[in-house]
Amino acid sequence: MAPSAPVAAPTTAERIRSVCARGAGAMLAVEHIEPTSTPVHHLLDDGSFAITVPADGAAASMVASTGNSGLQAMLEVTDYAPLPLREPVRSLVWIQGRLRDVPADDLPGLLDLVAASDPNPALLQVNTVCSRSADQSEPVSHYALLRLEIESVVVADATGAESVAPRALLAARPDPFCAMESCWLQHMETDHREVIERLASRLPVSLRRGRVRPLGLDRFGVQLRVEGGDGDHDVRLPFTKPVDDVVGLSQAIRILMGCPFLNGLRARGA
Repeated sequence: MAPSAPVAAPTTAERIRSVCARGAGAMLAVEHIEPTSTPVHHLLDDGSFAITVPADGAAASMVASTGNSGLQAMLEVTDYAPLPLREPVRSLVWIQGRLRDVPADDLPGLLDLVAASDPNPALLQVNTVCSRSADQSEPVSHYALLRLEIESVVVADATGAESVAPRALLAARPDPFCAMESCWLQHMETDHREVIERLASRLPVSLRRGRVRPLGLDRFGVQLRVEGGDGDHDVRLPFTKPVDDVVGLSQAIRILMGCPFLNGLRARGA
């Protein structure tokens, strides 16, 4: 029997770029201190990540004390499914490298560079004096901007773990639909269950007995999660060809559903 053809899907590097572009949750781990949340984790063209940490926290203090040498750190980025699934984590990305302070002279330019493509509100609180909220009840967080120089990148999901070379990560681009993926999948789940049911009809018979949920969407296809009594199963339904815009995406999903009204065909009496 001839081996089955591989299913078209994003490369590992593209998947990582999409995870980071979606603004997934991230934590910075440095030895001897508690992990620190990083609201901003933006990949720069020079192969480093610009990240924000609390300015009065241990991580910022330790980096400042090391001078030019920096210190070893690891950034963990968690890719959560946009729906409340039994197992909500789709993948984990671990980025290990050298964490360094950003010189004061470079800070304004770097902030502008990051904000141009990732206008995260946390950037407005970088290098500012800690103040209080309008009702004076809670302090407003302020952040330090640091740079993590990449040494290694590993991603893990239900299929296993894989390392990615930093140069491959820089050459890749996020999926064109990564920013709208959550909205599309939530819309499918709440307003168009008939679409999910039609897609589920493409699954092997043994998987149709579980609860089928939309798990992922990209230019290569749709991913479904089957929550069954024997555990969870993830299945990719590939498009006939990759798509690059919303019109192509909508048509590709209709083709997957087996919808006959394509390419100008209309229902009788329309």
